[in-house]
Amino acid sequence: MSAAKPKGSIRQDAINIPNLLTVLRIVMIPVVLWLLGDGTPRANFWATVVYILTAVTDFLDGWLARKMGLISLLGKFLDPLADKLLVMATLVWMAYLGRLPLLGVAAVIIMVGREMSVTALRTIAMSEGVVMAASQGGKEKTALQMTAIMLLMVYHTYDLDFLFFSIPVNFGTVGVIALYGSLILALTSAGEYMKLFVEAVEAKERRLADDEAEPAE
Repeated sequence: MSAAKPKGSIRQDAINIPNLLTVLRIVMIPVVLWLLGDGTPRANFWATVVYILTAVTDFLDGWLARKMGLISLLGKFLDPLADKLLVMATLVWMAYLGRLPLLGVAAVIIMVGREMSVTALRTIAMSEGVVMAASQGGKEKTALQMTAIMLLMVYHTYDLDFLFFSIPVNFGTVGVIALYGSLILALTSAGEYMKLFVEAVEAKERRLADDEAEPAE
């Protein structure tokens, strides 16, 4: 039987490979925004490439943390923070650049509020000793949201060739439609988190009430 690995300090956790990848993801956010600010098709292409690479590091840092036994408290904090910063920063920036209609800007505002609310719920739940795992709806929302962001980054109209014919596709328009879809999933998954939170808190209160009701021996 192998001995458990000793827990490292916060300073040691900060320099392990998975957490360094997470920090790199945060550092790359200004690069993505800077490229998008140029607005040319070439800059949009490279912004999309950098964004995809940051998304890959999201998978890679989690896989390495599990593979190398380097799951840490700092990593549990930084990883979702990096994800939210990347998604929200790019959406808000593209709204500022005028890539979204008024309804799309409203969708971004609602999404930012949703992320803040769910994060607050999780924080309160953790303070009560309750762990709220990511729901399936939340995972689907994230996948569609990231797809919408990549389409909005490409933004311009390109001809897609299908053997004997080609179709002009406005990536910006398709991205806005995908964004609306992700908003629906964001709201429904927020309801799931609220339900989980209420059920978890009520279950804890019942356990405490039962413990108090038990006669002392």
